Amino acid sequence: MNRTTLSLITGATALAAVTGFAAVSAPDAGSATERTGAAATLPVERTGLLCPRPSTSELAETTYTSFTPVTRGAEGEGTAALRSAAEQSAPDDATGKGEQDEKDGEQADDGEKGDKDAEDGKGSAKGGKGGTADKPVLQLREPGKPVTEDASGADAPALIGTADGRFASGWTAQQTTEVAAGTGRGLQGVACTAADTQFWFPGASTDDSRTDYVHLTNPDDSAAVVDIELYGKNGALKTTVGEGITVKPRSTEPVLLSTLTDEKQTDVTVHVVVRSGRVGAAVQALDDELGGDWLPASADPSGSLVMPGIPKDATAVRLIAFTPGDSDVDLKVRLASPSGMITPAGNETLHVKGGMTAGFDLGDLTRGEAGSLVLTASDGSVPVVAAVRVLRGKEGKQETAFIPAARPVETRATALDNTAKGTTLSVTSPEGTAQIKVTASAGTEGGTPATKTYTIKSGTTQDVEAPVPAGVKGTYALTVEPQGGATVYASRTLSSTEGGVPFFTVQPLPDDRGMVAVPDASEDLSVLQR
Repeated sequence: MNRTTLSLITGATALAAVTGFAAVSAPDAGSATERTGAAATLPVERTGLLCPRPSTSELAETTYTSFTPVTRGAEGEGTAALRSAAEQSAPDDATGKGEQDEKDGEQADDGEKGDKDAEDGKGSAKGGKGGTADKPVLQLREPGKPVTEDASGADAPALIGTADGRFASGWTAQQTTEVAAGTGRGLQGVACTAADTQFWFPGASTDDSRTDYVHLTNPDDSAAVVDIELYGKNGALKTTVGEGITVKPRSTEPVLLSTLTDEKQTDVTVHVVVRSGRVGAAVQALDDELGGDWLPASADPSGSLVMPGIPKDATAVRLIAFTPGDSDVDLKVRLASPSGMITPAGNETLHVKGGMTAGFDLGDLTRGEAGSLVLTASDGSVPVVAAVRVLRGKEGKQETAFIPAARPVETRATALDNTAKGTTLSVTSPEGTAQIKVTASAGTEGGTPATKTYTIKSGTTQDVEAPVPAGVKGTYALTVEPQGGATVYASRTLSSTEGGVPFFTVQPLPDDRGMVAVPDASEDLSVLQR
């Protein structure tokens, strides 16, 4: 085996560990790549995304959006398409609704409209048990311009997608749903994610007022086997059917948490562990009175965590934290505000017992200013996962969103479905001053991209005045790229007001992992040939 082949296998193997699957090519002598030492930084050439089923409400209005930023070095052909996943068992099958979904799914590809939509990069957004649709629900036509597809009611499906070639690097998809009334009413948004084998969700609940689902989506042609572990205030909850859940090939499985345990707990940490295969996972947290939103997975357990972009008008903030294992930990709590780090009075240090979920009410933490919560374990060797539940509005007209501990933006991250009004981009740099570039793409129906640069001072959070595309029509993407300096974290908030209720949803912006460092072909890897 020659050195070039070994080099590429090394890079591709590292990338596969991140994205589930990956492909890169040898750097061409004339290609546009960045080099650091002996490594060439190349665009990812293949990736996948999974989107959970948006809603069980007949009042739901969902928009799916897909986008790939223009990436230097990503050239040639390629595709990026999202298709309906088969629905293994609908949450409301007991009512007979699943049978109706199946009929709707069988009709999803019928009619001349489906053919025309396929030509326009759109397909049918009806799902069901009939299997994965042949035609994409959403397909990109060119990098740099987002595309959308709308769906109404409970028939909007979970999606499974892949991108390759020039569409793979930085490919991002989002679903945003508005539910006018009922349990979970409000704005619910979630970024579609790559498949993985382990997820942590602090902030779920089995309380009577909550209806929380874990959505599991399997992108592969073989079944996945999943265990769901639940941890409450006194440790592991006794579960009945949480082990050995089978998720059929290329299908989605929503699991209602209250069917896994008889214990009623306000704060629960959900641990999803995949025994065989891989899945995408997300928690949908719906409240009878306080609306609801998606709870994305927390960043991996760590002794230092950041929850970026708590809205400045938050009326209540609740921190939920969990440390795996038996060791207790004291958490130092700081708020990165526009003027610098602040220690919240009365909540300077919080104690979390090993293996137990802890909840802490932090009140109106931000007090009219942008803020990000920064947690540091007193013993850095004790890892923690965490999230905050945020309320906006006054009693009787409140809405909920969740912000989990986020991964940093290392190279690039993108948020979709933005508009000139109702979008807030928050960026924080806990340790050191940083520079970032923000690019607003063309709109879904037209417009010219725009770019601005910003300086984020050390220890601060800034709600930046993001650029807006000139002559924009439709929604657009915002792409954040660090330009040097310290590590940054970011989130994006969408908001609107309906009937006096402040609808909103917050999505952290983790790095899109669209670039991979591949060792130079000239690097001596002969040791690997032994």
